[in-house]
Amino acid sequence: MPAKLSLDKQILMRYLGIEVVLVDAVQHGFKALLDRVEQLKKDVENVYVLDQFTNPANPDAHFRWIGPEIWKDTAGEVDIFIAASGSGGTITGVGRYLKMKNPSIKLMCVEPAESPVISGGEPSFHNILGIGPGFVPEILDRSQIDEIVTVTTQEAMDMARRLAREEGLLVGISSGANAAACLKVASREEKRGKMVVTMFSSGAERYLNSELFAQVKEECINVNMTL
Repeated sequence: MPAKLSLDKQILMRYLGIEVVLVDAVQHGFKALLDRVEQLKKDVENVYVLDQFTNPANPDAHFRWIGPEIWKDTAGEVDIFIAASGSGGTITGVGRYLKMKNPSIKLMCVEPAESPVISGGEPSFHNILGIGPGFVPEILDRSQIDEIVTVTTQEAMDMARRLAREEGLLVGISSGANAAACLKVASREEKRGKMVVTMFSSGAERYLNSELFAQVKEECINVNMTL
């Protein structure tokens, strides 16, 4: 797994007895992680790799379940679906279903402003964990994407914190990116009155030891007890 991935996820896996192999994806790129997986497939017997970046079951699950759920819950009135791309499974699967039901629905893909690879830019470090791997995933269907919205790491974190304090929603950094993108789009005059739908696929509890909670963690460590 990428060494930059949240410490909380590493702790949980080690707690379950899983051997964790860390790869410096910042220095060598995310593809170095995939190269390591390929090497392990050769070195270890009875290995099965789910590989969310190439596995068609990934977008298919979203096509079969999440897309229909969104269509049903909005009574078919959704105008815009916005989702960040990590593996590309969510926006590809959900988007495919929604456009099948109504081709006029707009699909907007969210990616880190620091690493706008889908937009044609260069890969670079960012801290919106879970999205923007630094390459275009094989399963991402770019042909159905109507627009790409970029969000900075700071915007994503600020929005995640805002959702916690104003709405009581404990969401992760990529969910903050989705919400930030939604507000950017919804604030446009031509989008007034449109129904915008997104997903919060990450929970804040997986990021307790990340920058997202840095200030609160510091406050907890330095708190003075009163009798």
